[in-house]
Amino acid sequence: MIGHRTSANGAHFAFTDRWGGVSAVPYDSLNLGGAVGDDPAAVQANRGLAARALGRDPARVVWMNQVHGREVAVVHEPWGDAEPPAVDAVVTTRTDLTLGVLTADCVPVLLADPVAGVVAAAHAGRPGMAAGIATAAIETMITLGADPGRTTAVLGPAVCGKCYEVPDSLRAEVAAIEPAAYAETSWGTPAVDVAAGVRAQLLRAGVRAVEGPVACTLESADHFSYRRDKVTGRLAGYAWLDGAR
Repeated sequence: MIGHRTSANGAHFAFTDRWGGVSAVPYDSLNLGGAVGDDPAAVQANRGLAARALGRDPARVVWMNQVHGREVAVVHEPWGDAEPPAVDAVVTTRTDLTLGVLTADCVPVLLADPVAGVVAAAHAGRPGMAAGIATAAIETMITLGADPGRTTAVLGPAVCGKCYEVPDSLRAEVAAIEPAAYAETSWGTPAVDVAAGVRAQLLRAGVRAVEGPVACTLESADHFSYRRDKVTGRLAGYAWLDGAR
């Protein structure tokens, strides 16, 4: 269920795998995505299972309407019955909130400066990476008192550069924006390494502690992969700070 978990000086980061939930094929079994065609009741049950496995309140997990952009929202409360905003990063100073990001090949980026009490979660697909969503998340964290040099970043399961095949023209377009994303597949064709691009952007922003990714989703049967399966579930990354649950 929780495939990877790490902590750093009062900040906590966790990533799910695809197991331990109640969803049926092809979303089996811990699908946490609510917009992929799965039974909504199963998704809610899975979200409860995952949050409680982390010791967190499912009602205090903040999700996003992810759109592959650069917009960031600062959050103080869950959205309640309202539709989550169309953003690709959320940032908070609240210890009673848990920030969540959904992926199935894109890079989940979890960030925290525990000294300043600022935590963030971002969704970096190829378009979002090229748009600089990781940089935008850091910039928003700074406005709340975070210091990039004190910030830890953890990149979760995502398709790796040796598997993310793209047309040569698309690789050139992305690499013109972020050269670190230029890659080649293990079989010698053009590719994009989204995680390498995110890492380069974080380093340029002053974040020196960057961990992960922890697995390649396309290669791992323990993770959902849209590129591999098309109709499939979504993994989640969670970030929170010590304090209230």
